[in-house]
Amino acid sequence: MSTALPKAAIAKAAFEAYANDDRAAIERLIAEDFSFMSPLDNGIGRETYFARCWPNHETIAAFHFIRAVEAGDEVIVTYEGETHEGRRFRNTEVLTVRDDAIHAVEVYFGWPLPHEAAPGGFTGS
Repeated sequence: MSTALPKAAIAKAAFEAYANDDRAAIERLIAEDFSFMSPLDNGIGRETYFARCWPNHETIAAFHFIRAVEAGDEVIVTYEGETHEGRRFRNTEVLTVRDDAIHAVEVYFGWPLPHEAAPGGFTGS
C-alpha cells in the first residue's frame, strides 16, 4: 500500500504555503532539480525561484482552486488568487510531481478579476 499523497494535494499544499507564509512547507515540496517557467522566467532553478518568487507570499491572502486535474505526473491547476489589498487574478499552472515533490512548474498568466473587458467585448486596439 502506497503512502504517497495525491499529486493534486501536493500541488495545492504549495499554493497554501504562500497564503500561510510557510516557507518550511514549500521547501519540503520543491525538489532539488526544480525548474520554473513563466512568461517572465525561463527555466530558473530552485535557489533563484525562492529568491525571485517566494517574496510574493507577503502579498498573497488566499487561493481559490477552480480545478486541479491529475494527468500522469502532471497536475493542471487553475486558481483565483487574492492579495491582502483585495486584488484578484486568475492563472493556470502545470506542475510536474514525482516522489511527493514538485520538479517543474509552468505558469500561464490569466486575467485580473473582474475582467477588464465588458461581457462579450475585448481589451486593446
